[in-house]
Amino acid sequence: MVDMSLYDVALTTLDGRPTTLGEYRGQVLLIVNVASKCGFTPQYEGLQALYETYADQGFTILGFPCNQFLFQEPGDAEQIQSFCSTTYGVTFPLFEKLKVRGRGQHPLYRELVKAKDAGGKGGAVKWNFEKFLISRDGEIIGRFRTKLTPQDPQIVNAIETALGVTAQPYPAESTNWTESWTEPKTESAIES
Repeated sequence: MVDMSLYDVALTTLDGRPTTLGEYRGQVLLIVNVASKCGFTPQYEGLQALYETYADQGFTILGFPCNQFLFQEPGDAEQIQSFCSTTYGVTFPLFEKLKVRGRGQHPLYRELVKAKDAGGKGGAVKWNFEKFLISRDGEIIGRFRTKLTPQDPQIVNAIETALGVTAQPYPAESTNWTESWTEPKTESAIES
């Protein structure tokens, strides 16, 4: 059996529109299982900041509400959307609730959990806010466990690498920067 392309997986947006990840082909994606009543819920703020920082470079975050971990996402679609937008100003795409593990696991997560994290561990999603980084060509290129916040250098560096973002040089290293500082005159220079 051939592995299915992530782009072919059928999904439904939080507002009920059928779609696939094919809609995001060519973008770098960060797929996250989210929950509104979790100790890690404040990560929404960091996710939104990442989205705002890199969206114009071909990056998006896709949030997948999940109620499998201590029932921490009990709301319906309207409640989830309202909570995310009013509490954290979320503007990145959200999808209908799905199961990320166990019986009834969504096909998207059946594919995602094949990926290993930096420690070489794969397998089931362990908690809310686990993150999967997808390249522009639909390959899983990173897996980040819950405790890594969206601003963790591992995640930011992986996103920037996937986007082809080059680090901005310090002004003195830039070819467009001109030296405006002059050496202060010392006593010996003044006397001569």
